[in-house]
Amino acid sequence: MTKIIPFNQNGIPYRFCYYIAIATALLTIITFGIALFTPPISGPFCKEACIDYPYANIISRFPRDYIWMYPAIVLTLLYVVLFACIKQYSPPNKKIYAQLGLLFSVMSATILVIDYFIQISVIQPSLLNGEKEGISILTQYNPHGIFIALEEIGYLLMSLSYLCVIPVFSKAIKLEHTIRWIFILGFVLMIISLIVVSLILGVNREYVFEVIAIFIDWTVLIIAGFLLAKVFKKEDKKYEY
Repeated sequence: MTKIIPFNQNGIPYRFCYYIAIATALLTIITFGIALFTPPISGPFCKEACIDYPYANIISRFPRDYIWMYPAIVLTLLYVVLFACIKQYSPPNKKIYAQLGLLFSVMSATILVIDYFIQISVIQPSLLNGEKEGISILTQYNPHGIFIALEEIGYLLMSLSYLCVIPVFSKAIKLEHTIRWIFILGFVLMIISLIVVSLILGVNREYVFEVIAIFIDWTVLIIAGFLLAKVFKKEDKKYEY
């Protein structure tokens, strides 16, 4: 006799959401690790053998400095699916907040995926074919280029999605209380960082804020991912499979 998988009241199995939450947290850790060991050798954090404008000699850094972008693309897509799960988990009177969070997550993911895909599929093929014109403004090695600007707005939107879903976790239980504060801290730290870096460095902040933004958002994804996995697992246990 075929067993029927029961669905929650919103029409999606919590077990699926559990696996998505775990996968998001684990892939964030992996991507974080790869990115830490392959920083671009340019800009304010570079001390020696730095690549300078017009960044035409970066071909020697491929694919080493671009490896982290592959898991980052997958991670960004998982993040959207995770917020779709949060929307399904949300009670009826909190759906609007979850929907807003999902919308901002889609906006963030769209910007970041396009940004990373351009680096992988446009910058390197162009350099291999000797097409160097216009590369300097697009490449990740330019500390005040388009790549950095898109990452900044992408991760700002990600933190905004955190803010939107805070009301969803309003139950008087420790787990939801912790998730709520993780999202609050993520958004608050992001805004404070943007203000402080902008006041100190102004328009010359280069990729300082971008690095901070990634660190904050990915840290939130790791912690919240594991906590959300516990929430979904708890809900999943209410059903017989």
